[in-house]
Amino acid sequence: PRVMKEAFYIARTGRPGPVLVDIPKDVLNTEIEFEYPETVDIPGYHPPSSGEPRLKDAAALVRSATRPVIYLGGGVRTASAHAEVMQFCELVGAPVITTVHGKGSFPETNRQCLGMFGMHGAKYANYAIQASDLIVALGARFDDRVTGKLSTFAPEAKVVHLDVDPAEISKLVTATVPLVGDLKRLLPQLTEEVRRAFAGGKPDLSAWWRKVDEWREKFPLKYHQDPDGPLQAQYVIDRIWQKTGGKPVVTTGVGEHQMFAAQWWKTSEPRQFITSGGLGTMGFCLPSAIGIQLGRPDATVIGFDGDGSFQMTLQDLATAVDLKLPIKIFILNNLFLGMVRQWQELFYEERFAATPLSDRPDL
Repeated sequence: PRVMKEAFYIARTGRPGPVLVDIPKDVLNTEIEFEYPETVDIPGYHPPSSGEPRLKDAAALVRSATRPVIYLGGGVRTASAHAEVMQFCELVGAPVITTVHGKGSFPETNRQCLGMFGMHGAKYANYAIQASDLIVALGARFDDRVTGKLSTFAPEAKVVHLDVDPAEISKLVTATVPLVGDLKRLLPQLTEEVRRAFAGGKPDLSAWWRKVDEWREKFPLKYHQDPDGPLQAQYVIDRIWQKTGGKPVVTTGVGEHQMFAAQWWKTSEPRQFITSGGLGTMGFCLPSAIGIQLGRPDATVIGFDGDGSFQMTLQDLATAVDLKLPIKIFILNNLFLGMVRQWQELFYEERFAATPLSDRPDL
């Protein structure tokens, strides 16, 4: 009982996440007197305490910036801080960029949002963060897929970094002003501090927005669909988004199709794009679509998967059929492990080792 209580405490405090409890078979087979502990005391485990955050310093940076960017990560969803983020972004009026897990933190249909940046993001979003003089990072960890080479990342930008996990602050990109705490609780305080800093007038970002819009017009995400040729993945995702009005909940597998979906499926609401990032979890699409449909029985649930990713968990079709779930799975079948193939094209002189797939089974 003590270990189970500790496990749930660790899972739910600080930065939430999974905890492994490994119970040997002899313990499982043992009868015990059940006594539920009232308190938890784990030596060495100390979730961040609420020290005095440097909100005035952060607000001063926002007030003085002429080329600010707001960077949203998966922590916004974890903290359920979507409304607080919307309030802050609208007040500051800066371009908003997201990670793949930050999708849904701010409506991508809003002009202020530049969508995803980094290795698989839009060129204009990358230009914006590289040219910025201030990055306000909310619930984000500056992972390598968004920063690229750290020594050349946003060279002129000061950084306000708000995160619940103190280990993430200045781990990769040095924070000018670190703010450690729960996003849902701390961000409204920062918003009020910025509002006070704006009392004498908001900074003029019109020149910055002209430049950002110029990049957006010059370097849009684009694809070419030959009317007589095979369907392009981008075209499929774009057309389904248009036909459904972007309303369904979408999930993906992991790979090239995932990044196409992240680029072309524009979210307008929180928790509308469910995907796996950080561990290369191929096969995520189908079982997560099943879970989403069970959790939201009235929602239209769409899965975009690749032929390689789908074959990792296709046996879960049996579960979907048993439960009579109306999920829609679109397999973007290119007969390759697409993302690895892309790297082999770019960096390994097209030596396609272990990436071509056969057409068996007939998907």
